[in-house]
Amino acid sequence: MFALYITHPQVAIDPAVPVPDWGLSERGRERALLAASAGWARQIGRFVASGERKAIETAEILAGGHLAIETDHAMGENDRSATGYLTPDAFEAAADAFFAHPETSFRGWERAVDAQARIVGAIERALAGHDQNVPIAFVGHGGVGTLLKCHLKGTPIRRDGDQPAGGGNLFAFRLADRAVACEWTPMESWKGF
Repeated sequence: MFALYITHPQVAIDPAVPVPDWGLSERGRERALLAASAGWARQIGRFVASGERKAIETAEILAGGHLAIETDHAMGENDRSATGYLTPDAFEAAADAFFAHPETSFRGWERAVDAQARIVGAIERALAGHDQNVPIAFVGHGGVGTLLKCHLKGTPIRRDGDQPAGGGNLFAFRLADRAVACEWTPMESWKGF
């Protein structure tokens, strides 16, 4: 059986609102609804989401009201609160530094190695005792999702494994051996197994 790691799609960016409180944009909601209508979404027997609003909203749409959403704050995005909102160009440069120097904090951000340990621990805690015959979806964020994917693949932390721009992507891994079974794919395009 499989697990999915799904990143939230596009958000309504508001520099006056703390990033964890941003919700999905209209485009993000549309994409989540398209994904929810796919056959794979109805196969999921358990959803675990980051405690951030955009991840919870995505999980709720994908679950279609049929399943309760579990949340785990340890699945949150890497802590970037030290710099606050950054313009898109500044953010991309900061993300490059975050991935390029995983053992160093970028201007007070959580270090990549620490964020990776946190997301891997959260996933493993959720899977401890989980019925291996039940597909599960983790709904979170691109940065920590990339860190998780690097861990599962046994590769060093690098940004070249990051999801495509815009968010709303997923990758799958097998529950039995945690092997990555598909690369980042737009959630509304994935056909399932």
